[in-house]
Amino acid sequence: MTDAIVVGAGPAGSAAAIGLARAGAKALLLERARETGDALCGGFLSWQTLQRLDALGIDRAALDGQAVRCVRLFAGQRQSETALPGEAMGVSRRRLDSVLQAVAVAAGAGFERGVHATTLEDGTVQTRDGQVLTAQAIFLAAGKHGFRGFPREPAPWQCADPVMGLRLRLPPHPALGRLVGDAVELHLFDRGYAGMVRQEDGSGNLCLAVHKSRLDEADGDPSMLLRALGDALPHLGARLAHADWSRNVDAIGHVPYGWRTRETAPGLFRLGDQAGVIPSLAGEGMGLALASADAAVAAWRHGGGVAAPAFQQRLAARMTRPFALANLVWRMGENRRSAGLLTGAASIFPSMVQMMSQATRIDPS
Repeated sequence: MTDAIVVGAGPAGSAAAIGLARAGAKALLLERARETGDALCGGFLSWQTLQRLDALGIDRAALDGQAVRCVRLFAGQRQSETALPGEAMGVSRRRLDSVLQAVAVAAGAGFERGVHATTLEDGTVQTRDGQVLTAQAIFLAAGKHGFRGFPREPAPWQCADPVMGLRLRLPPHPALGRLVGDAVELHLFDRGYAGMVRQEDGSGNLCLAVHKSRLDEADGDPSMLLRALGDALPHLGARLAHADWSRNVDAIGHVPYGWRTRETAPGLFRLGDQAGVIPSLAGEGMGLALASADAAVAAWRHGGGVAAPAFQQRLAARMTRPFALANLVWRMGENRRSAGLLTGAASIFPSMVQMMSQATRIDPS
């Protein structure tokens, strides 16, 4: 029997497979995609996330990402710039996931692509092609997409106007380098925000969290919404001036930002966005993925599959403060009045930005 099956070969799943294999487990990593794609979310690696990658033996030179040293906020005519507490990195998910998957295989984990897990039940994984795989422990790391049988309910205030995730890749351009440089940017607007960071090839990764009502005002057309935002927000417009509008705008619907769970069944460890979805304004999604994987492997080593419920409760407790602060900043950032106050305060009190940047990290314990 396989000791552990990991469902999903993104950062959380691959990191779990690495830890399990190095602990001597017979681990099998399953990924439904046949090729490593460039996932919509997760192009920013904080200084703490980079330290976790170091601990996994990931060579930063192999990532070869864009150094990120400061954060810029834009709200209307206001803007601020603050140094980050440590050097971060912008890197594509294609590059990050590929490196992590290769390390998992080198550590001894089995890796199967094109396997679409559909049902998890009583220590088994059922796949779309009819296979039934059995393991002593299952690690669910399916990312932001929902997984049947494991609902993730957003907060009541989000249900009436759910949140959508959008992403547009901006091709490398000298102007983009001059405008964005070594910053991660947050452009705040009514009922949403846009985050921008450059990645290893000089391209720009522009991700938005926007309420459905705002997208509806653009007739449900993400490109039309981006163009309208570019017209209304000069700083964002300058960055979109060199966009390749023939590229599709990637989208994911009903992202339950702020959701987290304390519950799981014995033998089932829920990781990353299947454990909690931190508002991406905080830039800590990858940190949560790696932290949850590390904690799950440690729990498995000490107690096997029966340790899963206690692990899930401890992880949820660790997420309490970062999620509460990230939710607060998110709500302020998508309100046109408080967004200006937030940006103005960041200009006057840069230490506040650094404090919030630290406080929204998932602690390493």
